[in-house]
Amino acid sequence: MSLADARARAEAHSPFLRGLIRREGELLEIMQADGFEAALAACVARLDAERPFPSVREARGGVALTVALADLAGAWPLEQVTGALTRFADSALDFAITAAFAEREQTPRGLVALALGKMGSFELNYSSDIDLIFLHDPDVLPHRPGEDPTEAAVRLVRRVSSLLSERTGDGYALRVDLRLRPDPDSTPSSLPLGAAEHYYQSQALAWERSAFIRSRAAAGDIAMGQAFLREISPFIWRRSLDYSALAEIRDVSQQIRDHFGEVEKLGPGFDLKRGRGGIRECEFYAQVHQMIFGGRDPTLRAGATLDALAALAEAGRIGAEDATLLADAYRHYRMVEHRIQMIADQQTHAVPKQAAERAQVAGLMGMANWRAAEATLSPRLKAVAKLYDRLLETGEGQRGPRLPQLPAEVEAWATSAKLKDGRLLATLVEGWRSGRPRSLRAPEAQRAFESVIPALVQQLGVGRTGREALLRLDQMISALPSGVQFWRLLAAHPALAKVLGRLLTSTPLLADALAKRPSLLDVMLEPAAPLPDADAAEAELRSLCRGLEGEALLDRVRIWTAERRFALGVQLIDGTITPDSASRELALIAEAAVALLADTVTAEFAARHGSVPGGRLIPLALGRFGGGQLTAQSDLDLIFLFSGDYQAHSTATPPMTASAWFNRLVPRLTAALTVPTAAGPLYEVDTRLRPSGADGLHAASLDSFVRYQREDAGVWEQMALTRARPIACTPEDRTAAQAAIDALVSAPRDAAHVKREALEMRRHMAKHKGAAGPFDVKLMKGGLVDIEFILAVRALTSGKPVPPALDKAAALLAPELVEPARLMNAMLVMLRLVQPHDAAAAPDSAAGALIARACGRSGLPALKADLAEARATVNRIWAETFQGETK
Repeated sequence: MSLADARARAEAHSPFLRGLIRREGELLEIMQADGFEAALAACVARLDAERPFPSVREARGGVALTVALADLAGAWPLEQVTGALTRFADSALDFAITAAFAEREQTPRGLVALALGKMGSFELNYSSDIDLIFLHDPDVLPHRPGEDPTEAAVRLVRRVSSLLSERTGDGYALRVDLRLRPDPDSTPSSLPLGAAEHYYQSQALAWERSAFIRSRAAAGDIAMGQAFLREISPFIWRRSLDYSALAEIRDVSQQIRDHFGEVEKLGPGFDLKRGRGGIRECEFYAQVHQMIFGGRDPTLRAGATLDALAALAEAGRIGAEDATLLADAYRHYRMVEHRIQMIADQQTHAVPKQAAERAQVAGLMGMANWRAAEATLSPRLKAVAKLYDRLLETGEGQRGPRLPQLPAEVEAWATSAKLKDGRLLATLVEGWRSGRPRSLRAPEAQRAFESVIPALVQQLGVGRTGREALLRLDQMISALPSGVQFWRLLAAHPALAKVLGRLLTSTPLLADALAKRPSLLDVMLEPAAPLPDADAAEAELRSLCRGLEGEALLDRVRIWTAERRFALGVQLIDGTITPDSASRELALIAEAAVALLADTVTAEFAARHGSVPGGRLIPLALGRFGGGQLTAQSDLDLIFLFSGDYQAHSTATPPMTASAWFNRLVPRLTAALTVPTAAGPLYEVDTRLRPSGADGLHAASLDSFVRYQREDAGVWEQMALTRARPIACTPEDRTAAQAAIDALVSAPRDAAHVKREALEMRRHMAKHKGAAGPFDVKLMKGGLVDIEFILAVRALTSGKPVPPALDKAAALLAPELVEPARLMNAMLVMLRLVQPHDAAAAPDSAAGALIARACGRSGLPALKADLAEARATVNRIWAETFQGETK
């Protein structure tokens, strides 16, 4: 449509635009000659510091006409229309702030206007309020002698509001709404920065968090505002899912529906913004999903509704069809909303009650009559309402019967449900309802719990392990520090409750972790992407720890590793990952933690004690860690080396030798890796494989280490070296250390001596630390330790270096051991997960079936048969290696 057609439609159907057209002849000429953008720039140029009141209103009138005609002509899409209106609001707001300071003969600083709502997301409509929160820094804000900084800020804000909102002969510019600040009836119109930070980090309500999804520093001291938003970002974007907050958002939504339900059906008086299936429900649908997932995925933190829907669909958080439906509806609603507001420049979102006005809206839409316009709205409203209904229904109280109240009735219910121990359940339920468990004291938690517990105990209480599973559930409930969010999360996601049931019946290791940190349940709802390599693992951890130090950094490392390890455990139980993949990823997680903490501790130590020129830490991973395959309970076998001359001196005063410097550094790193914090433990570290064992230095230079290995190391130390690899160091040091290891492993040796020493050591182990049970795949005859001995001996006597990974070394030295090594490693991973307190014991039928499935076998009998065959193969290769000698 041309400008002329848009102008004709505006004159015919909008009294407000008709009046502007009559006044703005020069502006219309600019539109015709140079386009809408040029006209918009001309409007903003009207802002005049010498005449602030009239000029900002004249500018606003020109902007309203320009944007309306660009919209009616179809020259600008919705994003450009709302963006232009918002950019003008920014300019006008900044102009008013500057003018208010100028009236006090002061330079603007220390005061910022935060935009929320549609202004915050560049989505203003023709007659929007602008939702603002003003903040000031008392130490920076200019104020007059004897004037309190907050009083000065309040006077400035009052003047800004007056400049924009007060109606004069020229009308108004922008309606300013300051009610989104905390407790607006009792707080000043501008909040001191420190008080605001404290409030939003400790006391803010859920709806305020939702509001801040669409927040930005819009005018005034922008840098101060941006710094404030960064500071409160953890409040807005919580990594832990907050289903208590989401329930509040749903309550707000339901209240809006109830309030505007008097005009439930589309027709005169229907509120297009707040009504069922309308604009607000499109926005809330996006924001609820952003609140769930945005804490962990920064790509979802878009302010604008259309951008948020696209990002959520791209990330797979909502269906692509749902996103398209909502985006189409949102665009259409906003177009109709704008046409309604064009008629008389009124702040309304309701379908006009007068037939003549509805006809005007239809005319601005290019429709023959309102019935035709209504036909474009009705199917969209129904579709959005249906979609949003599903979102509202994901709260507690929506499904299933409750457990009976009386203990005798609970016991009878349990019997009919075929639970193992109905009397036990009745006793437990009575305790849960007593208010004693902290997680069940709040009425909201109790309601959510009651909606979840029937299905959960039915899943747990059946079968041979039913009694133990119910007791484990009771232990978890008793250990939970709080429960509103936890039980609401389970109520909102029945599938998660089923996963929890599997954890409680399958592995106490994961159940105990969940009891200590209920936020781990988030991990099941939103599993992280697999880590492809050590670089990716380290990059992810570093991004999460950026800007942290001290205890906060140690906590974050522990939280990340715990979440990653927990997620892998859940995936193993669910069968969505193989034990081999899980064990390799567990090693990547550990390597990332070592790398980050090594850098952090080294930097902190160097800041106090200077650095050692040419000296850099080189951790060596050995054993299972060196082979890149850990279990959920593995400790870390490490040796610490350093590059450069051990006699070099540090730059501190007084200086330390490199040896002294690194030997003081390593215990600090070991402590960072092992000390429990408020976030729990990290790893146990074993450094006994270092030169001279527990009595040796904590760190040795690479040259000294090589010399020791050549001249003094025993065969057992040389065998350990076959599974060593440098980690968490520079590429240059990694290459040098690996070359030294390869040279040491492939050095000429007396084969008979190596075999004799190895055999003696294995016999000593068998005598003092034999197999602890029938499933001790590590220490049993023909088990993993025997495989390690065979490969280490063959490596040391082959005259060539081998990779530290067990299956890769086997492929080079004893191909028949590849499959036994893989099977036993898979079994070890699962046994340590499923029965961590007695991994060597024979599993029961349920655990055995789980382990067998994870190992790719049809059942426990098949797994036992394959294990026996694998052990026979190992024993045969052992006899070949040691010329018939037995352990």
